[in-house]
Amino acid sequence: MASDEPKAKRQRLSEEKKKEKEEEKEEEKEEEKEKERKTPTKKTPAKLSTNSLFGMGNPLLDISAVVDKDFLDKYTLKPNDQILAEDKHKALFKEIVKKSKVEYHAGGATQNSIKIAQWMIQEPHNVGTFFGCIGKDKFGEILKQKAEEAHIDAHYYEQDEEPTGSCAACITGDNRSLVANLAAANCYKKDKHLDLEENWKLVEKAKVYYIAGFFLTVSLESILKVAKHASENNKLFCLNLSAPFICQFFKDNLMQVMPYVDVLFGNETEAATFAEEQDFETKDIKEIAKKAQALPKVNTKRQRIVVLTQGKDETTMAQEGKVETFPVLKIDSKDIVDTIGAGDAFVGGFLSELVQEKPLDQCVKAAHYAANVIIRRPGCTFPEKPDFN
Repeated sequence: MASDEPKAKRQRLSEEKKKEKEEEKEEEKEEEKEKERKTPTKKTPAKLSTNSLFGMGNPLLDISAVVDKDFLDKYTLKPNDQILAEDKHKALFKEIVKKSKVEYHAGGATQNSIKIAQWMIQEPHNVGTFFGCIGKDKFGEILKQKAEEAHIDAHYYEQDEEPTGSCAACITGDNRSLVANLAAANCYKKDKHLDLEENWKLVEKAKVYYIAGFFLTVSLESILKVAKHASENNKLFCLNLSAPFICQFFKDNLMQVMPYVDVLFGNETEAATFAEEQDFETKDIKEIAKKAQALPKVNTKRQRIVVLTQGKDETTMAQEGKVETFPVLKIDSKDIVDTIGAGDAFVGGFLSELVQEKPLDQCVKAAHYAANVIIRRPGCTFPEKPDFN
Protein backbone atom coordinates (compact mmCIF):
# COMPACT_ATOMS: atom_id res chain seq x y z
CA MET A 1 0.00 0.00 0.00
CA ALA A 2 2.81 2.38 0.95
CA SER A 3 4.18 2.22 -2.58
CA ASP A 4 0.86 3.60 -3.91
CA GLU A 5 1.03 6.78 -1.78
CA PRO A 6 3.30 8.90 -4.09
CA LYS A 7 1.09 7.89 -7.04
CA ALA A 8 -2.08 8.97 -5.19
CA LYS A 9 -0.34 12.18 -4.11
CA ARG A 10 0.71 12.93 -7.70
CA GLN A 11 -2.83 12.32 -8.90
CA ARG A 12 -4.25 14.63 -6.22
CA LEU A 13 -1.73 17.37 -7.11
CA SER A 14 -2.49 17.09 -10.79
CA GLU A 15 -6.25 17.34 -10.08
CA GLU A 16 -5.65 20.39 -7.88
CA LYS A 17 -3.58 22.04 -10.63
CA LYS A 18 -6.29 21.26 -13.17
CA LYS A 19 -8.89 22.81 -10.89
CA GLU A 20 -6.70 25.89 -10.35
CA LYS A 21 -6.27 26.32 -14.10
CA GLU A 22 -10.03 26.01 -14.66
CA GLU A 23 -10.66 28.61 -11.93
CA GLU A 24 -8.10 30.95 -13.52
CA LYS A 25 -9.81 30.53 -16.90
CA GLU A 26 -13.20 31.31 -15.33
CA GLU A 27 -11.74 34.44 -13.69
CA GLU A 28 -10.26 35.56 -17.02
CA LYS A 29 -13.63 35.05 -18.72
CA GLU A 30 -15.36 37.14 -16.04
CA GLU A 31 -12.74 39.89 -16.41
CA GLU A 32 -13.29 39.91 -20.19
CA LYS A 33 -17.06 40.16 -19.71
CA GLU A 34 -16.62 43.02 -17.25
CA LYS A 35 -14.35 44.82 -19.73
CA GLU A 36 -16.97 44.43 -22.47
CA ARG A 37 -19.66 45.80 -20.18
CA LYS A 38 -17.58 48.85 -19.29
CA THR A 39 -16.25 49.58 -22.77
CA PRO A 40 -18.99 50.59 -25.22
CA THR A 41 -17.84 49.89 -28.75
CA LYS A 42 -18.86 51.76 -31.89
CA LYS A 43 -20.01 48.42 -33.27
CA THR A 44 -22.62 47.96 -30.53
CA PRO A 45 -25.56 50.20 -31.44
CA ALA A 46 -28.39 51.07 -29.08
CA LYS A 47 -31.10 48.43 -29.38
CA LEU A 48 -33.62 49.61 -31.93
CA SER A 49 -37.34 49.13 -31.56
CA THR A 50 -40.11 49.88 -34.03
CA ASN A 51 -41.23 53.52 -34.33
CA SER A 52 -37.97 54.86 -32.78
CA LEU A 53 -37.63 57.45 -35.57
CA PHE A 54 -40.56 59.76 -36.34
CA GLY A 55 -41.02 61.92 -39.46
CA MET A 56 -43.86 64.21 -40.51
CA GLY A 57 -44.08 66.08 -43.81
CA ASN A 58 -45.40 66.39 -47.35
CA PRO A 59 -45.82 63.03 -49.14
CA LEU A 60 -45.42 63.68 -52.86
CA LEU A 61 -45.14 61.57 -55.97
CA ASP A 62 -41.99 62.66 -57.84
CA ILE A 63 -42.30 63.00 -61.61
CA SER A 64 -38.76 63.18 -63.01
CA ALA A 65 -37.67 64.02 -66.52
CA VAL A 66 -34.62 65.40 -68.31
CA VAL A 67 -35.42 68.85 -69.73
CA ASP A 68 -33.48 71.55 -71.58
CA LYS A 69 -32.70 75.18 -70.74
CA ASP A 70 -35.63 76.38 -72.88
CA PHE A 71 -38.01 74.38 -70.67
CA LEU A 72 -36.57 76.00 -67.53
CA ASP A 73 -36.76 79.45 -69.09
CA LYS A 74 -40.35 78.90 -70.20
CA TYR A 75 -41.42 78.37 -66.58
CA THR A 76 -38.83 80.80 -65.11
CA LEU A 77 -37.04 78.05 -63.19
CA LYS A 78 -33.49 78.09 -61.84
CA PRO A 79 -31.41 74.96 -62.65
CA ASN A 80 -30.88 74.04 -58.97
CA ASP A 81 -33.82 75.15 -56.83
CA GLN A 82 -36.97 74.12 -54.96
CA ILE A 83 -40.19 76.11 -55.27
CA LEU A 84 -43.92 75.72 -54.70
CA ALA A 85 -46.03 75.55 -57.86
CA GLU A 86 -48.00 78.65 -58.81
CA ASP A 87 -50.76 79.03 -61.41
CA LYS A 88 -48.15 79.63 -64.14
CA HIS A 89 -46.72 76.12 -63.46
CA LYS A 90 -49.96 74.20 -64.01
CA ALA A 91 -49.10 73.51 -67.65
CA LEU A 92 -45.62 72.32 -66.59
CA PHE A 93 -47.03 69.17 -64.96
CA LYS A 94 -48.99 68.30 -68.12
CA GLU A 95 -45.94 68.97 -70.30
CA ILE A 96 -43.39 67.04 -68.23
CA VAL A 97 -45.38 63.78 -68.24
CA LYS A 98 -45.20 63.82 -72.06
CA LYS A 99 -41.38 63.78 -71.99
CA SER A 100 -39.83 60.64 -73.45
CA LYS A 101 -38.16 59.39 -70.27
CA VAL A 102 -40.49 60.27 -67.42
CA GLU A 103 -40.08 58.38 -64.14
CA TYR A 104 -42.35 58.17 -61.09
CA HIS A 105 -40.93 57.78 -57.56
CA ALA A 106 -42.45 58.10 -54.09
CA GLY A 107 -41.06 61.35 -52.74
CA GLY A 108 -41.40 64.26 -50.40
CA ALA A 109 -38.32 65.36 -48.44
CA THR A 110 -39.13 63.96 -44.99
CA GLN A 111 -40.56 60.70 -46.29
CA ASN A 112 -37.40 60.22 -48.41
CA SER A 113 -35.15 60.71 -45.37
CA ILE A 114 -37.15 58.26 -43.22
CA LYS A 115 -37.02 55.68 -46.03
CA ILE A 116 -33.24 56.09 -46.44
CA ALA A 117 -32.72 55.78 -42.67
CA GLN A 118 -34.77 52.57 -42.65
CA TRP A 119 -32.79 51.24 -45.64
CA MET A 120 -29.50 51.94 -43.84
CA ILE A 121 -30.79 50.23 -40.66
CA GLN A 122 -32.40 47.26 -42.50
CA GLU A 123 -33.60 45.39 -39.39
CA PRO A 124 -35.94 45.65 -37.59
CA HIS A 125 -38.52 46.89 -40.09
CA ASN A 126 -40.72 49.89 -39.21
CA VAL A 127 -38.08 51.72 -37.15
CA GLY A 128 -39.28 54.75 -39.13
CA THR A 129 -42.77 56.20 -38.74
CA PHE A 130 -44.16 58.76 -41.18
CA PHE A 131 -47.23 61.06 -41.00
CA GLY A 132 -48.56 63.16 -43.89
CA CYS A 133 -51.67 63.81 -45.97
CA ILE A 134 -52.65 62.18 -49.28
CA GLY A 135 -55.71 62.01 -51.51
CA LYS A 136 -57.97 59.00 -52.03
CA ASP A 137 -56.63 58.35 -55.52
CA LYS A 138 -54.22 56.32 -57.66
CA PHE A 139 -51.15 58.41 -56.69
CA GLY A 140 -52.10 57.97 -53.02
CA GLU A 141 -52.27 54.20 -53.47
CA ILE A 142 -48.82 54.22 -55.11
CA LEU A 143 -47.39 56.14 -52.13
CA LYS A 144 -48.91 53.65 -49.66
CA GLN A 145 -47.50 50.73 -51.62
CA LYS A 146 -44.03 52.34 -51.85
CA ALA A 147 -43.96 53.04 -48.12
CA GLU A 148 -44.81 49.42 -47.40
CA GLU A 149 -42.07 48.23 -49.76
CA ALA A 150 -39.59 50.50 -47.95
CA HIS A 151 -40.61 48.94 -44.59
CA ILE A 152 -41.65 52.23 -43.01
CA ASP A 153 -44.73 52.57 -40.84
CA ALA A 154 -46.64 55.24 -42.78
CA HIS A 155 -49.90 56.56 -41.33
CA TYR A 156 -51.46 58.91 -43.86
CA TYR A 157 -54.33 61.27 -43.21
CA GLU A 158 -56.51 60.52 -46.23
CA GLN A 159 -59.01 63.07 -47.54
CA ASP A 160 -60.92 63.51 -50.82
CA GLU A 161 -60.97 67.29 -51.20
CA GLU A 162 -57.54 67.46 -52.86
CA PRO A 163 -55.59 64.95 -54.99
CA THR A 164 -52.27 63.49 -53.79
CA GLY A 165 -49.45 65.99 -54.15
CA SER A 166 -46.75 65.71 -56.80
CA CYS A 167 -43.34 67.20 -57.47
CA ALA A 168 -41.91 67.85 -60.93
CA ALA A 169 -38.18 67.19 -60.94
CA CYS A 170 -36.72 68.98 -63.97
CA ILE A 171 -33.25 67.57 -64.62
CA THR A 172 -30.52 69.41 -66.56
CA GLY A 173 -27.07 67.81 -66.32
CA ASP A 174 -26.14 67.40 -62.62
CA ASN A 175 -28.82 69.88 -61.55
CA ARG A 176 -32.43 69.42 -60.56
CA SER A 177 -35.14 72.06 -60.29
CA LEU A 178 -38.05 70.91 -58.11
CA VAL A 179 -41.56 72.31 -58.47
CA ALA A 180 -43.91 71.00 -55.79
CA ASN A 181 -47.66 70.97 -56.21
CA LEU A 182 -48.60 70.20 -52.59
CA ALA A 183 -52.34 69.64 -53.18
CA ALA A 184 -53.38 67.05 -50.53
CA ALA A 185 -50.07 67.43 -48.62
CA ASN A 186 -51.22 70.95 -47.78
CA CYS A 187 -54.36 69.59 -46.07
CA TYR A 188 -52.71 67.92 -43.04
CA LYS A 189 -54.73 68.67 -39.90
CA LYS A 190 -53.44 68.37 -36.35
CA ASP A 191 -56.89 67.77 -34.83
CA LYS A 192 -57.90 65.24 -37.52
CA HIS A 193 -54.74 63.12 -37.37
CA LEU A 194 -51.84 64.00 -35.02
CA ASP A 195 -54.09 64.45 -31.97
CA LEU A 196 -55.80 61.06 -32.38
CA GLU A 197 -54.82 58.81 -29.47
CA GLU A 198 -53.54 55.91 -31.60
CA ASN A 199 -51.39 58.30 -33.66
CA TRP A 200 -50.02 60.29 -30.72
CA LYS A 201 -48.94 57.00 -29.11
CA LEU A 202 -46.63 56.47 -32.11
CA VAL A 203 -45.15 59.94 -31.58
CA GLU A 204 -44.50 59.11 -27.92
CA LYS A 205 -42.71 55.86 -28.88
CA ALA A 206 -40.04 57.74 -30.85
CA LYS A 207 -36.73 59.03 -29.51
CA VAL A 208 -35.59 60.97 -32.61
CA TYR A 209 -37.87 63.31 -34.61
CA TYR A 210 -37.26 64.78 -38.06
CA ILE A 211 -39.29 67.34 -40.00
CA ALA A 212 -38.20 69.13 -43.19
CA GLY A 213 -38.73 72.89 -43.26
CA PHE A 214 -41.21 72.46 -46.14
CA PHE A 215 -43.85 71.39 -43.60
CA LEU A 216 -43.66 74.87 -42.00
CA THR A 217 -45.91 76.02 -44.86
CA VAL A 218 -48.52 73.39 -43.95
CA SER A 219 -49.02 72.87 -40.22
CA LEU A 220 -46.94 74.91 -37.77
CA GLU A 221 -49.15 73.77 -34.86
CA SER A 222 -48.38 70.10 -35.62
CA ILE A 223 -44.64 70.77 -35.73
CA LEU A 224 -44.75 72.71 -32.44
CA LYS A 225 -46.68 69.93 -30.68
CA VAL A 226 -44.05 67.35 -31.71
CA ALA A 227 -41.11 69.70 -31.03
CA LYS A 228 -42.36 70.56 -27.52
CA HIS A 229 -42.91 66.87 -26.71
CA ALA A 230 -39.30 66.13 -27.76
CA SER A 231 -37.94 69.04 -25.75
CA GLU A 232 -39.91 68.24 -22.58
CA ASN A 233 -38.79 64.60 -22.69
CA ASN A 234 -35.13 65.34 -23.58
CA LYS A 235 -35.47 63.57 -26.95
CA LEU A 236 -33.85 64.74 -30.20
CA PHE A 237 -35.78 67.07 -32.51
CA CYS A 238 -34.24 67.65 -35.96
CA LEU A 239 -35.26 70.23 -38.56
CA ASN A 240 -34.07 71.06 -42.09
CA LEU A 241 -33.96 74.59 -43.55
CA SER A 242 -35.02 72.84 -46.80
CA ALA A 243 -35.09 75.79 -49.23
CA PRO A 244 -34.17 79.49 -49.44
CA PHE A 245 -37.87 80.46 -49.70
CA ILE A 246 -38.55 78.83 -46.30
CA CYS A 247 -35.81 80.94 -44.67
CA GLN A 248 -37.17 84.04 -46.42
CA PHE A 249 -40.96 83.89 -46.55
CA PHE A 250 -41.69 81.54 -43.64
CA LYS A 251 -39.03 82.81 -41.28
CA ASP A 252 -41.56 83.68 -38.53
CA ASN A 253 -42.76 80.05 -38.47
CA LEU A 254 -39.17 78.82 -38.70
CA MET A 255 -38.04 80.94 -35.74
CA GLN A 256 -41.00 79.78 -33.62
CA VAL A 257 -39.70 76.23 -33.98
CA MET A 258 -35.95 77.01 -33.76
CA PRO A 259 -35.77 77.10 -29.90
CA TYR A 260 -36.74 73.39 -29.89
CA VAL A 261 -34.26 72.30 -32.57
CA ASP A 262 -31.48 69.95 -31.40
CA VAL A 263 -30.07 69.19 -34.87
CA LEU A 264 -30.39 71.69 -37.72
CA PHE A 265 -29.63 70.66 -41.31
CA GLY A 266 -29.18 72.83 -44.39
CA ASN A 267 -27.14 73.33 -47.56
CA GLU A 268 -24.93 76.26 -48.52
CA THR A 269 -27.61 78.28 -50.38
CA GLU A 270 -30.17 77.81 -47.59
CA ALA A 271 -27.54 78.72 -44.99
CA ALA A 272 -26.63 81.91 -46.89
CA THR A 273 -30.29 83.00 -47.11
CA PHE A 274 -30.88 82.11 -43.44
CA ALA A 275 -27.82 84.16 -42.39
CA GLU A 276 -29.02 87.14 -44.43
CA GLU A 277 -32.56 86.98 -43.00
CA GLN A 278 -31.21 86.64 -39.43
CA ASP A 279 -28.72 89.53 -39.86
CA PHE A 280 -25.72 87.32 -39.11
CA GLU A 281 -23.58 89.72 -41.19
CA THR A 282 -21.39 86.93 -42.54
CA LYS A 283 -21.23 84.75 -45.63
CA ASP A 284 -18.67 82.37 -44.13
CA ILE A 285 -20.32 78.95 -43.74
CA LYS A 286 -18.40 78.12 -40.54
CA GLU A 287 -19.47 81.40 -38.92
CA ILE A 288 -23.07 80.85 -40.04
CA ALA A 289 -23.00 77.36 -38.45
CA LYS A 290 -21.60 78.79 -35.18
CA LYS A 291 -24.18 81.58 -35.04
CA ALA A 292 -27.09 79.22 -35.80
CA GLN A 293 -25.77 76.84 -33.13
CA ALA A 294 -25.79 79.67 -30.55
CA LEU A 295 -29.42 80.75 -31.17
CA PRO A 296 -31.70 80.49 -28.07
CA LYS A 297 -32.74 76.97 -27.07
CA VAL A 298 -35.43 75.69 -24.68
CA ASN A 299 -33.88 72.35 -23.67
CA THR A 300 -30.52 73.40 -22.23
CA LYS A 301 -29.60 69.78 -21.39
CA ARG A 302 -28.63 69.40 -25.04
CA GLN A 303 -26.44 71.74 -27.07
CA ARG A 304 -27.71 72.35 -30.61
CA ILE A 305 -25.80 70.71 -33.48
CA VAL A 306 -25.76 72.43 -36.89
CA VAL A 307 -24.84 70.41 -40.00
CA LEU A 308 -24.38 72.26 -43.30
CA THR A 309 -23.60 70.57 -46.62
CA GLN A 310 -21.97 72.15 -49.68
CA GLY A 311 -22.51 69.69 -52.52
CA LYS A 312 -19.13 68.21 -53.48
CA ASP A 313 -17.32 70.45 -50.96
CA GLU A 314 -16.77 69.58 -47.31
CA THR A 315 -19.60 69.30 -44.77
CA THR A 316 -19.49 71.71 -41.82
CA MET A 317 -20.70 70.78 -38.33
CA ALA A 318 -20.92 73.14 -35.35
CA GLN A 319 -21.44 71.97 -31.78
CA GLU A 320 -20.65 73.52 -28.40
CA GLY A 321 -19.00 76.52 -30.05
CA LYS A 322 -16.52 74.48 -32.11
CA VAL A 323 -16.66 73.80 -35.84
CA GLU A 324 -15.48 70.66 -37.63
CA THR A 325 -15.35 69.89 -41.35
CA PHE A 326 -15.69 66.53 -43.09
CA PRO A 327 -14.68 65.84 -46.71
CA VAL A 328 -17.36 64.17 -48.83
CA LEU A 329 -16.77 60.93 -50.76
CA LYS A 330 -15.23 61.61 -54.15
CA ILE A 331 -17.27 60.78 -57.23
CA ASP A 332 -16.58 61.20 -60.94
CA SER A 333 -19.15 63.52 -62.52
CA LYS A 334 -19.89 60.90 -65.20
CA ASP A 335 -21.17 58.58 -62.44
CA ILE A 336 -23.77 61.12 -61.26
CA VAL A 337 -27.21 60.24 -62.67
CA ASP A 338 -29.03 63.11 -60.92
CA THR A 339 -28.95 64.88 -57.54
CA ILE A 340 -32.64 64.40 -56.71
CA GLY A 341 -32.91 63.34 -53.08
CA ALA A 342 -29.17 63.83 -52.34
CA GLY A 343 -29.91 66.15 -49.40
CA ASP A 344 -32.72 63.89 -48.17
CA ALA A 345 -30.36 60.89 -48.37
CA PHE A 346 -27.69 62.78 -46.42
CA VAL A 347 -30.19 63.39 -43.62
CA GLY A 348 -31.47 59.80 -43.78
CA GLY A 349 -27.96 58.42 -43.41
CA PHE A 350 -27.27 60.77 -40.49
CA LEU A 351 -30.53 59.82 -38.73
CA SER A 352 -29.88 56.09 -39.17
CA GLU A 353 -26.82 56.38 -36.91
CA LEU A 354 -28.23 59.10 -34.62
CA VAL A 355 -31.19 56.90 -33.64
CA GLN A 356 -28.66 54.19 -32.70
CA GLU A 357 -26.78 56.71 -30.50
CA LYS A 358 -23.62 56.47 -32.60
CA PRO A 359 -20.92 59.23 -32.41
CA LEU A 360 -21.54 62.31 -34.56
CA ASP A 361 -18.58 61.66 -36.89
CA GLN A 362 -20.12 58.25 -37.64
CA CYS A 363 -23.46 59.99 -38.36
CA VAL A 364 -21.73 62.25 -40.92
CA LYS A 365 -19.90 59.26 -42.44
CA ALA A 366 -23.23 57.45 -42.95
CA ALA A 367 -24.77 60.65 -44.35
CA HIS A 368 -22.01 60.99 -46.95
CA TYR A 369 -22.31 57.32 -47.88
CA ALA A 370 -26.11 57.49 -48.40
CA ALA A 371 -25.89 60.66 -50.50
CA ASN A 372 -23.12 59.10 -52.61
CA VAL A 373 -25.32 56.06 -53.35
CA ILE A 374 -28.40 58.12 -54.28
CA ILE A 375 -26.69 60.43 -56.80
CA ARG A 376 -25.59 57.37 -58.80
CA ARG A 377 -29.25 56.39 -59.37
CA PRO A 378 -32.40 58.05 -60.76
CA GLY A 379 -34.51 59.90 -58.17
CA CYS A 380 -34.32 58.97 -54.52
CA THR A 381 -33.90 55.23 -55.14
CA PHE A 382 -31.45 52.76 -53.64
CA PRO A 383 -30.15 49.19 -54.06
CA GLU A 384 -31.58 46.34 -51.96
CA LYS A 385 -28.95 46.61 -49.22
CA PRO A 386 -26.38 49.22 -48.14
CA ASP A 387 -22.67 48.45 -48.08
CA PHE A 388 -21.79 50.55 -45.02
CA ASN A 389 -20.25 49.80 -41.65
